[in-house]
Amino acid sequence: MLVSRAAFLDHAPRTPGLLASLGLAESGADVPAAWVARSFTLAAALWPLILLAKIVVASLSGAGFHHVPNGGLAFLLALNLLADGAVLLAPRYGAFRRLPPHVQKWLLLPMVFLSGLAFSLWLALASPAGGNPMLRLALPELSVALLAVCIFGDRRLLGLSYFLGALIVSVLEQAQMAQVVLLGSCVAVMLVATVRQARADCDQAIARHEQVQRAERSDRLLQEYERSGRGWFWETDRQGCLVYLSDTLAQTLDMPAGGLIGRPITEIVRPGDRQRGDGERTLGFHLSARTAFSDIPVQAAMAKEERWWSISGQPVFNEYGQFHGFRGSGADLTEMRRSQAEVTRLAQYDSLTGLANRVQMLGSLEQAVAGTRGKPGECTLLMLDLDRFKTVNDTLGHPAGDQLLRQVSQRLERVVGDKGLVGRQGGDEFKILLPGRHDRAALSHLAQTIITTVSQPYTIEGTAVVIGVSIGISCCPQDGVTADAMIRNADLALYAAKGNGRGVHRFYSSDMHADAEDRRKLEEDLRHALAADGLHLVYQPVVSTASERITGYEALLRWVHPVRGPISPALFIPIAEDTGLIAQIGEWVLRTACRDAAQWPEGVQVAVNVSPTQFANPAFPATVMSALAASQLAPERLELEITESVFLTDDADTDSMFARLKALGVRLALDDFGTGYSSLGYLKKAPFDKIKIDQSFVRGAAIKGSRNSAIIKAIVSLAEALGMDTTAEGAETQDELELIRQLGCSHIQGYVYGRPMPFDDVVARQRANGSAASPEGFQSSRPERKTMLRTVAVHHEGHVYTGRIRNISATGALVEGLWNVPEGTLFAVELGENHVVNATARWSREDRMGIEFVGGIDLARLRAPPPKALAS
Repeated sequence: MLVSRAAFLDHAPRTPGLLASLGLAESGADVPAAWVARSFTLAAALWPLILLAKIVVASLSGAGFHHVPNGGLAFLLALNLLADGAVLLAPRYGAFRRLPPHVQKWLLLPMVFLSGLAFSLWLALASPAGGNPMLRLALPELSVALLAVCIFGDRRLLGLSYFLGALIVSVLEQAQMAQVVLLGSCVAVMLVATVRQARADCDQAIARHEQVQRAERSDRLLQEYERSGRGWFWETDRQGCLVYLSDTLAQTLDMPAGGLIGRPITEIVRPGDRQRGDGERTLGFHLSARTAFSDIPVQAAMAKEERWWSISGQPVFNEYGQFHGFRGSGADLTEMRRSQAEVTRLAQYDSLTGLANRVQMLGSLEQAVAGTRGKPGECTLLMLDLDRFKTVNDTLGHPAGDQLLRQVSQRLERVVGDKGLVGRQGGDEFKILLPGRHDRAALSHLAQTIITTVSQPYTIEGTAVVIGVSIGISCCPQDGVTADAMIRNADLALYAAKGNGRGVHRFYSSDMHADAEDRRKLEEDLRHALAADGLHLVYQPVVSTASERITGYEALLRWVHPVRGPISPALFIPIAEDTGLIAQIGEWVLRTACRDAAQWPEGVQVAVNVSPTQFANPAFPATVMSALAASQLAPERLELEITESVFLTDDADTDSMFARLKALGVRLALDDFGTGYSSLGYLKKAPFDKIKIDQSFVRGAAIKGSRNSAIIKAIVSLAEALGMDTTAEGAETQDELELIRQLGCSHIQGYVYGRPMPFDDVVARQRANGSAASPEGFQSSRPERKTMLRTVAVHHEGHVYTGRIRNISATGALVEGLWNVPEGTLFAVELGENHVVNATARWSREDRMGIEFVGGIDLARLRAPPPKALAS
């Protein structure tokens, strides 16, 4: 507290002393130096009046300057002229003015005293003798002295000095005590008055100086405020015309300030929105009403670019209440408005893709379904989910994934155009809102166009990338009359589309709720099964066509649900991929298969399927090496089956992964060749040891007129040219086996040589038969069967089961997903919407069964996809 008080006292103004008030000492910074020195120049300018008065008074006294009788008078005259010349000329020179004011005054005091004294002496000696001395000397000297006092003005000490010098001679000449006392009293009174008036003058000078400093400080601050661009000032007259405008605002408008003076202030702003309370209308109202206003947002009318201001003003009245105009200030709101617009944009649009975000899409959907007059609106919502996007994100990194999302969004906008609103839900999910009623066929065409467009290859950082998209569709009011219902149902349709093999679109149907709940429960059960060791492996033999001996087994994953029984891998593997469980499951399969294979005879291999997620993991080679080391299995006895989907991000990381796996000594097989994104470039670059021909080409290849045999022959020729083995999958009949041998396949895998069996059965068979294999099964293939992958509903005694058709003919079909069905069981199979046929089970093996339709069916009716699908 003491420090603050001391600091305050140090900066508080101090009252000048006596000498400073009289101008005889330095006054300091609280008083301007000009208040002392300015009188010297004025006195010098008026000093000729003193000279004229001396001449006139001397002439009237009879002491003319034209007659100088002796040297004494000449000396006094010269001294008088010298003193008057110093008072007259010294303040005019720069050297004198550069001296401190109190020094100037100290120099002028003796000069002024000498001027009065010299004139008084000269007058006493030069005037005729005789007569009354008062009239002869005192009155002339007094008149000149009074004139000098008037000339010096508020520098009364100089006037007192001249007064004393001019009258001292006449007083001393008469030498009367009364006159001396009178002169002394007069000088004393004048001195007291001078001192008191000097203090008053000094105080006034201090007050004026402080006022000037405040005015200058305010002016500087206002100028700095204007120059900084943070604001500007304006003033109008009674008619609202500008009389002052800051130069900074004139520069903003690219007009001279003088060109705006005299124009109404309302001309520089645009008319605004009356409801929002901005613009020229609101400003004009306040000007006409002569009321104060604050922070009215207006838009500039003369600016070359869009600019916004905030204007405040106050009416100006004089002391009589007369209105003189308005005076106010303004500030630039342009950047703030742009910031607010950016905030609004960020709140409504996705920052990565520029599409409408979740908030805007929800608001638009709520508005679309609201309708009018109590009736729900008509609109369609499409939910999109990118297939295989996670693989791109994991292999190429998030920046590449972001770039891919931007390219996808551009394609979606190009396809949809002005027909609807495209938005990003988040991650790799998108929404499309189509207002109004749309024909189902037109929606299907649009969805298929989107799937085709999005599935075209992308170039990301020099790497070719291929993804897909699945679409779920719900319509208002058929599928829901609220935004939540539309989103939920479109999401269910999307799950159904993904469950039907992805890359397709599905419309919502009411039975999808049960499918979604079934998928959710199946996901929970799968997690529990993985934790409780509820999964197991079975092994299907792979036979050499040349020696007809078993050269290896393919490890296949199975799950026996405690309530539902056996669950098809076609159902739970996609769930594992979507939930991220596939990596953990895949590692368990690899370690278990290696451990089991280590107990088989030397030379018998084991094949393990590798998911794209596993392959994309940089730690996968270490996992393989750890499994081999733990089981003591030779690397050449492990065959990793890799699908073509790993080449969707064909880059340096893919080549590096192949090289690292090959360096371990394991064999690599290309699985399901010909069913994916086949490219001969893959075979040229990747070090595969085997090509596995998909069963869709093997089954039915022996039927007359089938082109499958030509495809198999081409694949075999290609593999032989590249030094690779071939395995034909799915051989079930004797004629298919014979054809495969004729076409030159090196290995066969199918029911014709045995079904998948548990590890104990494999060991028992090896002990009984060794590696020998003998074919079994039907002699010939059934004609006119159509390969397909479709989820159907199977009705039996009031229960509904979910199955999957692998192939179908006009008389029957192969159905997966129902285990150990007794022969002769009657079913009602729902092949599509309003398309239900009765069928009988003719055979059943594990999760597959062959059914015979009671009556023939038309395969052409199955071209359109069914509305029901199991989410997966």
